[in-house]
Amino acid sequence: MRLGVSAAIPAARPMPENTEKSLKLALPKGSLQDPTLDLFEKAGYNIHVSSRGYRPASDDSELDIFLIRAQEIGQYIGQGFIDCGITGLDWATEAGRELVDLAELPYSRATVRPTRWVLVVPEDSPIQKAEDLEGKRIATEGVGITKRYLADKGINAEVEFSWGATEVKVPDLVDAIVDVTETGSSIRANKLRIVDTLLTSFPHFYASAEAAADPWKREKMERICMLLKAALDARDKVGLKMNLPEDKLSVLLETLPSLRRPTISQLADGGWVAVETVVGEEVVRDIIPALKQLGAEGIIEYPLNKLVL
Repeated sequence: MRLGVSAAIPAARPMPENTEKSLKLALPKGSLQDPTLDLFEKAGYNIHVSSRGYRPASDDSELDIFLIRAQEIGQYIGQGFIDCGITGLDWATEAGRELVDLAELPYSRATVRPTRWVLVVPEDSPIQKAEDLEGKRIATEGVGITKRYLADKGINAEVEFSWGATEVKVPDLVDAIVDVTETGSSIRANKLRIVDTLLTSFPHFYASAEAAADPWKREKMERICMLLKAALDARDKVGLKMNLPEDKLSVLLETLPSLRRPTISQLADGGWVAVETVVGEEVVRDIIPALKQLGAEGIIEYPLNKLVL
């Protein structure tokens, strides 16, 4: 049977909207990779990276994770290809993009010290201060950082990009370098000398302006930041639990200032209280014997993953 021209043709049903939400998160590949993955694990996120993979899997289905060099993360966030990510203040500065800074995360690749961008010359170089760079040549991976530093000081010098092994270029190829250091040990080992510090940098959690303006993404990012900061605040701290004679409590609070704000609970056994607190791990070896001398019993030390302040 043929349809007449007046026959009604059912309208096409609209495609159902994709209600799954996803946050594109970039993590730094390279020297910061392992410390960053460890931090996320302590914050409660299990992230799995294959030997050649750049798209790690995680136990949070709302995260779409990319493993990218820290030097590039700020660029991709600024361009809107990635919602958010962790990279150093230095590389975010180098990218020169407008980023939303949600949190500073004070950790680094080898120590708890910040990364420093330093102006370096050979030990016997006549260069003693930044002004001595006038008309000189400088090699660095942080070209933008170095040029801004020179501009702020009104110094005219030639800055060239270095692809690595920057320290071997002085004095034969350039007059000075600007390089990254945490401890300065590599600089000293190469018989070099630090003239000045250009920038001090910890990793930060950055977001694009668009992602920060999206209510769901903003809340998701702020929750991640809270847990990451809680994991960092728990670093080098432990919890202590004990039972203590109630008449010793005032002595405890007076003689052990690190226990100024313990949680105290009355025990069913009259005359005893339960005390719980958080202390620095480095003082535990002194505190536990002192607690025992006060008559504490059942002393328990336990590690912390997160400390929400």
